Amino acid sequence: MPDTQQLKDLTVQVRRDILRMVHAVNSGHPGGSLGCTEFFVAMYNEIMELKDEFHMDGKDEDVFILSNGHISPVFYSVLARRGYFPVEELKTFRKINSRLQGHPTTHEGLPGVRIASGSLGQGMSVALGIALGKKLNNDDHLVYSLHGDGELQEGQNWEAIMFAAGNKVDNIVATVDYNGQQIDGSTDNVLPLGDLKAKFESFGWDVMEIKEGNDLGAIIEGMKEAKSRTGKGKPVAVLLHTVMGNGVDFMMHTHAWHGKAPNDEQLATALEQNPETLGDY
Repeated sequence: MPDTQQLKDLTVQVRRDILRMVHAVNSGHPGGSLGCTEFFVAMYNEIMELKDEFHMDGKDEDVFILSNGHISPVFYSVLARRGYFPVEELKTFRKINSRLQGHPTTHEGLPGVRIASGSLGQGMSVALGIALGKKLNNDDHLVYSLHGDGELQEGQNWEAIMFAAGNKVDNIVATVDYNGQQIDGSTDNVLPLGDLKAKFESFGWDVMEIKEGNDLGAIIEGMKEAKSRTGKGKPVAVLLHTVMGNGVDFMMHTHAWHGKAPNDEQLATALEQNPETLGDY
């Protein structure tokens, strides 16, 4: 496993990848990607048990499902930096015939991607199907999923959440990126989510919170705790409190950068705040 400094260096480099990818094509979603950078770095380099070679069936390894697929820049960067495909391929983000489309797709066979996502609200159902498959195959590895908080405004999530507890699907850890922002404004202004912890608990889930969702140490400690709660008859939910646009001062704490690319001057400023650590592509 990488040491703490290596993880911090990787986090900074992933931020640079996100910014440069979105800027190059003047499209994409930097806000949520930057907010979840520490989470992805921790999951793929410290938390999940993964095989060296990608297999679509995910047998005998942990599986990750990204439901809020619009934050593909952070997903692609971490997959590439983990060795799933060449880092140089990040240059093709959102370009014609690229495997790295704006939302993850499966038809081009991009290693690390198991579902086409971005049609919000569907990832929970997919993750539960995979978790049940693991149980049928006597595979004791876990399924991890990530969901946007605004995404929980989609009703299908709550059918899946109810199903998970009712069927004791206790080999899943569903994390909510709880940044309070979505494309049209704050979640409180668009459609208030209320007390998410109480809601998940009322549906029969074991719920925990990671208050410092942009701190690598807190994420690693919290996700290890979440893992320890699996296998006890209840699905596990993690409310990960993050800051949208984290690591770039003018992008933080606002929905304005949910789906907006920085211009040349803004990119230069953002990169100055995140000096190169592992080499740009």
